[in-house]
Parts: sequence; C-alpha cells; structure tokens
Amino acid sequence: MKNENFSILFFIAKKRLLKNGEAPVYLRITINGVCDETRIKRSVPVNLWNQAKECSRGKDRNSLELNEYIRSLNLKLLTIHKELTLNNVPVTSKLLLSKLFGKEDEGMKLLAIFKEHNEKCRKLIDIDYADITVRRYDNCLKYLGEVIKLKYDKDDLLLKDINGELIREFEFYMKTEKACKQNTVIRYMKCLKKVTNLALANEWMTKDPFAGIKFKEENVTKEFLEKEELEILIKKEFELERLNLVKDVFLFCCFTGLAFVDVSELKAEHIFKDNSGSMWIRKDRHKIRNRANCTCNIPLLDIPLQILEKYSNHPLCTLKGILLPVTSNQKMNSYLKETAYI
Repeated sequence: MKNENFSILFFIAKKRLLKNGEAPVYLRITINGVCDETRIKRSVPVNLWNQAKECSRGKDRNSLELNEYIRSLNLKLLTIHKELTLNNVPVTSKLLLSKLFGKEDEGMKLLAIFKEHNEKCRKLIDIDYADITVRRYDNCLKYLGEVIKLKYDKDDLLLKDINGELIREFEFYMKTEKACKQNTVIRYMKCLKKVTNLALANEWMTKDPFAGIKFKEENVTKEFLEKEELEILIKKEFELERLNLVKDVFLFCCFTGLAFVDVSELKAEHIFKDNSGSMWIRKDRHKIRNRANCTCNIPLLDIPLQILEKYSNHPLCTLKGILLPVTSNQKMNSYLKETAYI
C-alpha cells in the first residue's frame, strides 16, 4: 500500500445538462489506475465552475454551499482511506464510494423504485393512465418480485446488479410459469423497461439492461365465433357461478362490440334512451386508432339488456358503481378457456 496511487477529482458533465441548465457535479476516485465515479447530487452553472480548483467561483449562497459540500466529501474520503489503510483493508475506488455514501447508494433497488413508480401512476388514473394500465404495472412488479426471489433468493436487487440476465430470466419465467404468449410478454417487458429507463435518466443506473435485447411481436390471426357457436354459448349453463359470470360478460362484449376494458368501466351514465324508447350505449372507447373521434353509440339489443338487468343488484356493481361485475383480464381469459372444455 505504500506505493498506492490514490487521487480524488471533482468535475462537471457539460454534455449532460439538467433541465435547469446547470451541469451535474461528479466525483471520481482513482486508485492504481482503476477509477469509479458517481454524481454527487449537486449542480452548478457551467460558467461558474473552476476545474483547476474543483469548485464554483461564484459568491452566491448556492455556490458557497456546493464548495463546502465538496470540501466535506474530500475530507471524509481522506479519513475513510486512512482508516482502511491502517486496518490493512484492501482499498478500492468502489469500496471508498460505498463507504462515503453508505446506504444512500445501497438503497437504490429495483422493486422499491418500481413500487414508487406504480404509486405515482395510480394517482394519475383518468389523467395520464387508464386503470387497466396501472394494474398491468402492478402485475409486472409482482411477477418480477417472484423471479428475483426464485432466481436470486432475494427480496430485491440493487440497481447496479441489474443486467441482461435478469431480463432474460423474466422473459423465461413469464413464458413458462405464467404461460404468457410472446405479445403478452412484450407488454410486461415494456413496463419493466419504462422503469429501467427512468433509473437511467436519473443516473441511478449506468448500464442499460435491455442493451442488445430485442423483442419482436408475433402476427396474430383473430378468430371469430360463428352464429351457431354463439347460440350454443348463450344456451349453456355452468355449475360454477364464476363461469356463468364470465360467459355473460363475454356475450355482452360480442353483442356490443366493446373491448374488455370498455365493458369493465361501463356505468349508468353511459346508457341513454332515444326518442323512440330504444336503449343505447354512448361511451369513449380505449382501443381505437383515432383518439380524436373515440365516442361510440351502440344500440343495446335484447341479450345485452338482459345481462345488464341480471347483474343490476350485484354487490360488486353496487360497490364500484359499475354495470357489470367484471373480473380481471387475466382471470377472464383463464375462465374463458375453462368454459371451452366443459
């Protein structure tokens, strides 16, 4: 250790300006030619930075506070380095940074950040997000937690430990354990990638775990029920109430042309009667290309009217103020497959 080459450098990233126009300040530690650097969560106007003295040349309060913070970090690093050396602990730049910031760096974990992201999205439901989108984020978080526990035997992973291996393990898990098709897997991958992109943008991560990984959607041929098949389903009664409920919701979708998400949000305010006494659905739809003209007017035929009447007093409908007790999309698809074999 006597010949150890140890240096501390503070500098700014002029090409990574923040939204306020200031440059973030970085700390670089080099030991025997091996360096590690991190952002110290401070910034400074580019024209005020003095690289020769590694401080701000300004006299304002922010500049004085920044210079004091830099001095304190420098002193702490020298103290930590001295203590480690006296205790004959092999000193590395990564170890010094870890000791310097302690839990501040160690606390940045994937699932914790994912959970915080979902909570913010939940507050933006009906503003920037649909409820079903937030539920997909929640499911992604849940499944990702299962993968981390199964593969790494941990409750969470540090952002610095996230790499392409986790992405591939998550893909494999979704296809094998959750029996998801390629396009469904891609939807969940987009949820995860949004969170990792957020971490990259905030410089909590330095490497993109999706780098070099590409997903290609499969072309899906949509099949439609024949009239005879639809009539068989209408007459079919199941012993399990949950299957009858799913059957009714599916029939309602068939006779109205509404997607699952639209039916799950259907409320009394979306139903109106015309001058001739016929009942209609008037509602903004989700899954259409032209969002500028998304309001639909759909006549309510006898069968969907009977289904609405059947569930008018259902406890879930009363509780949520909806017209049909729609279960989750995942259960809906699972139960529909179950009805095909009964």
